[in-house]
Amino acid sequence: MSPSKLIAGVFAALAAFAAVPAAAQHAKYLVTTEWLEKNLNDPGLRVVEVSVNPGLFERGHIPGASNVSWHTDLVDTVNRDIAPPAQFQAVLARAGINAGTTTILYGDNNNWFAAWGAWIFDIYGIENVKILDGGRKKWEAEGRPLSNSARIQPAGNAQVKPANAALRAHLQDVLAVARKDRQGVLVDIRSADEYNGKIFAPNGVPELAVRAGHVPGAVNVTWSKLVAEDGTFKSADELKAIYQAAGVDGSKPIITYCRIGERSSHSWFALRKLLGYDVRNYDGSWTEYGNSVGSPISNPSGTVWGKT
Repeated sequence: MSPSKLIAGVFAALAAFAAVPAAAQHAKYLVTTEWLEKNLNDPGLRVVEVSVNPGLFERGHIPGASNVSWHTDLVDTVNRDIAPPAQFQAVLARAGINAGTTTILYGDNNNWFAAWGAWIFDIYGIENVKILDGGRKKWEAEGRPLSNSARIQPAGNAQVKPANAALRAHLQDVLAVARKDRQGVLVDIRSADEYNGKIFAPNGVPELAVRAGHVPGAVNVTWSKLVAEDGTFKSADELKAIYQAAGVDGSKPIITYCRIGERSSHSWFALRKLLGYDVRNYDGSWTEYGNSVGSPISNPSGTVWGKT
């Protein structure tokens, strides 16, 4: 073998070796629709649907799945906050999730709210949690089975742990990075029109801010760039390339945000779970930041609330 071919072979082997950990992250935190259908009867498995459209679960869901409502189960309905420990503990018990359970989350709307669920599970230290790659959309598109009967699970015994503050960002954390008082990277995952201030929010959404634009210094990596046409996440190498093109390489702590925190949960999942970066999700997102008095913004479009 010539020296050039030998060297090329060595580099190819090294590249393949380096790719294994990244691919393993996908396997650790994602399951395919094919795998899930084959394993639905595994007693150590629990499937949880987290959809945002009302009545969707009742019309048909993955057989054996439990229904968890984002609006009432995973948020505090009185305070603008995540589900408190006791509330989330009740969710785990109702879904039959035990200490050794493997939990598969899925949902509608491109798994945005399932990703929020994964974030909450992570905050409270619940292990062996994965997302169904492609979510409900892919499951239905492939004609896989649906059920409209609910299964009552034996009460689960998994216990919540103290909330992991390292996974969540608050307004003061975002301001510290925006004002360069703290090192970090802000990733705005909304559409370009939201980021540039051309629109205040997507059509038809009720949660608004009176200012348009983005947090100063934030880079725009729209969540949709991370997935293929069928809603599955792109490969780790593709994800890295997408973020590196925006100057995000994992060398600094990252904060993701969107409008109310659900789309940014999806990007948080990609960055933290699939790429292994240090990432916090800012669930207050633009509805908090854009309405907060004294917080600086960047609004390239110059839009003003109430002005036509």
